[in-house]
Amino acid sequence: MTTLIVTVALALVGYLATYLNGVRLAQRQARLARVNLQLSDFYGPLFALMEANSRTYDTFSERHARPDGRDPFDHDIPPTERELAEWRTWAGTVFLPNIQAMRDVVVTKADLLIEQEMPPALLQLCAHVSGYEITAARWAQGRYEEHLSVIPFPGRELMDYTRDRFTRLKREQAILLGHKATESRRS
Repeated sequence: MTTLIVTVALALVGYLATYLNGVRLAQRQARLARVNLQLSDFYGPLFALMEANSRTYDTFSERHARPDGRDPFDHDIPPTERELAEWRTWAGTVFLPNIQAMRDVVVTKADLLIEQEMPPALLQLCAHVSGYEITAARWAQGRYEEHLSVIPFPGRELMDYTRDRFTRLKREQAILLGHKATESRRS
């Protein structure tokens, strides 16, 4: 009788351990699937677009720098008509499509946010894009009195936000996959 009780108890403990391990593995798989989705559909595209936009803007600023090294929009002397025409080309071809793509990621994939509420930098991005769309619509009408969005671009805040969240999720993904998490820093 005692042997039967011990056998039943061991079987029960074994079953319970297997069940709890299965639950833990299922939760880990579900978390990994969510992190993968957050990286592939939200933070990855947002980070890549932000980096591309930033590097392209830096290139514009270098190519069109004034003799003192500053770009025409960061200067005491207003941009010339030639500089403004060049800006419209860059903005209409590269910057506006990039920031519209960023806004579209935010608007269509907000369910993948890490936070419970929309971060201010993302709200500012959406407002900035809308402001630039008004400016671009005026350009299409031949009206060039404005050349920037009526709402400032949250450049530094958005860069910090996207880099931090992307890196955090990549680290978590590595841990969930059983890899040692490594911190990669760029200079």
